[in-house]
Amino acid sequence: MVRLVVVDDEKLARERVKGFLAKIADVQLVGEAEDGRSAIETIERENPDLVLLDVQMPGGDGFSVIRALKDPPHVIFATAYDEYAIKAFEVEALDYLLKPFSQSRLADAIERVRQRLDDGRARADAAALQRVAGPSRVHAKQIPVHTARKILVLPVEEILWFAVESRLVYAHVEGRAYMTNFTLRELEDRLDPEVFFRAHKSRLVNLKQVKEITRWFGGRYRLVMGDAQESQVELSRVQARELRARLGW
Repeated sequence: MVRLVVVDDEKLARERVKGFLAKIADVQLVGEAEDGRSAIETIERENPDLVLLDVQMPGGDGFSVIRALKDPPHVIFATAYDEYAIKAFEVEALDYLLKPFSQSRLADAIERVRQRLDDGRARADAAALQRVAGPSRVHAKQIPVHTARKILVLPVEEILWFAVESRLVYAHVEGRAYMTNFTLRELEDRLDPEVFFRAHKSRLVNLKQVKEITRWFGGRYRLVMGDAQESQVELSRVQARELRARLGW
């Protein structure tokens, strides 16, 4: 029996995998997680044989999860992005599933794990997984933004939040908003995930600039920022749960 944890920030992706697993013999799903922080907690608590691990997700990417584990299990990476594949295979990662993958492809990957378990290799090569995790990423400290005549370079600590407006992403600072050339996903990749939090599908907030969390109608919340205007940013219900778990409120 292969005991497995599924980590993916998309609920539909997790449900799809669980449907596949239900049709694969001798596999037991012992936990699931939707972000880096809960992934670490779940893996350490359940001590699985295998983790099916997304690469890009809130609260730290899949590689940061590996770095945080004292005794990592076998790992199969699963992602929609192919740029991490070479890095994974260089250190003999068990497999790398490119989304969307099929049930048979997942079954083949799990069979590799089963063979290692049968050979007595109950845990992964920790040193190899630490190499694939690599050193902590250096996050951007400045973001270029546009005005009518020039490009400004803003220190990230001065940015209150980023927002999608008319398909463009704007950086909001004290009393102003500047256009950027990035998507929110690109900004998430560049910025420290412990500081910049996806409060809403169209909002990326600097948590160090948050002054208050206030209740809004319909059981939702708003973030009150620390600027003179006390600007407010909507916090979605799903992300409110993530922020509550992170801050403990």
